[in-house]
Amino acid sequence: MAGHVNKLRGVVRLMRAQPWASPTAIAERWRERAGVYQECDHRVHLESAVGWLCAAQDAVGAGFARGYSLYWHPYFRALGWQPAYPETTGYIIPTLYQLADHLGRPDLSERAHRAARWEVAIQLPTGAVRGGVIGDAPSPAVFNTGQVILGWLAAFERTRDAAFADAARRAGRFLVSALGDDSFWRKGQSRFAMEGAALYNARTAWALAEAGVRLDEPAFVATAKRHLHAVAGRQRPNAWFPECCLSDPSRPLLHTLAYAVRGLLEGARVLDDGALLDSAKRAAAALAARVRDDGWMAGRYAADWQPRASWSCLTGEAQMANNWMRLFHLTGEQNWLDAVPRVIAFIKRTQNLRSGNPGLRGGIKGSAPVNGEYGRYEVLNWATKYFVDALVRTERLDADPATAGRADIVLA
Repeated sequence: MAGHVNKLRGVVRLMRAQPWASPTAIAERWRERAGVYQECDHRVHLESAVGWLCAAQDAVGAGFARGYSLYWHPYFRALGWQPAYPETTGYIIPTLYQLADHLGRPDLSERAHRAARWEVAIQLPTGAVRGGVIGDAPSPAVFNTGQVILGWLAAFERTRDAAFADAARRAGRFLVSALGDDSFWRKGQSRFAMEGAALYNARTAWALAEAGVRLDEPAFVATAKRHLHAVAGRQRPNAWFPECCLSDPSRPLLHTLAYAVRGLLEGARVLDDGALLDSAKRAAAALAARVRDDGWMAGRYAADWQPRASWSCLTGEAQMANNWMRLFHLTGEQNWLDAVPRVIAFIKRTQNLRSGNPGLRGGIKGSAPVNGEYGRYEVLNWATKYFVDALVRTERLDADPATAGRADIVLA
């Protein structure tokens, strides 16, 4: 009898985990097909996205909910707000400080302080940041550690509270100790990602270099430089990065490719290293060449830079818009801005501005369409964060291109 009951429960769970069982998921897919979403002024989209981020924090307390499930999620076993996510909370912190300045909203600085203090409270004894969400068994994650370092550095810059500097130092020492003899992080990788040389950890190295310079830790800078040059050394003549994906290195996500590009370009800035900047520029140019006239980019690419997905990874699109604007700020080369308006307009046309559901209204979904492979039927906090960053940078560029770069908060 018990076996039959367990089997029945399994069938019920399987049925509940289908998007067609959720009216919210069905309605959102229908609205996408009907093309009901329109592009508005930047500020309309920005304020709606900021509202979503605030709701994501309020849903869980101090950190930020990983996202919002439009259907009964089989991993989280729930529909709605997901648990707090230390990794992405870390790099949302600099975004909140940027928004506080840009929108004249000191309440967003307080939200950033709250999140940064929470990150200190849950830091592992080794100095590492945990993988996964709150509720998962604690385990160290190299990538997550780098992302939260950026948040602590931003909080320290704003508050001069030594607790944030101390947390960043402990995290940096963990990263130094975990780097392998081949200059790649192979120990301490998140158990939620594939094992191997994850070249998207270039972004982790940027955080470590940033901490080394700001906190006067030469070992951090030296370790970051080793890794960044190892990543650049793996880059192929056509600018391709092998082994740069959470799940399928033969056709990596735009999301993780964009991580690698950002890590290299910011690492180049911190280290004043032209070779690293050239590496970032080559990959960024290859991706810019793949932007369609309507702003669409594939969610995955193959080693010849050909699309390998019929859906778009909205996180990756927003990241690349930021990367191109950062390259413009660093180089002064106008061509880096060519694809930005198209990409931002595309993301705008996926944002639900009118829903009565605070978990959907204003947030950015994982994929377009919403049933795409990445973040399937989910609204994601990191997709929303990068969209916000791109809109703020665009507003500053539109207002005064000559000074926008100087006003840019590079930790976001």
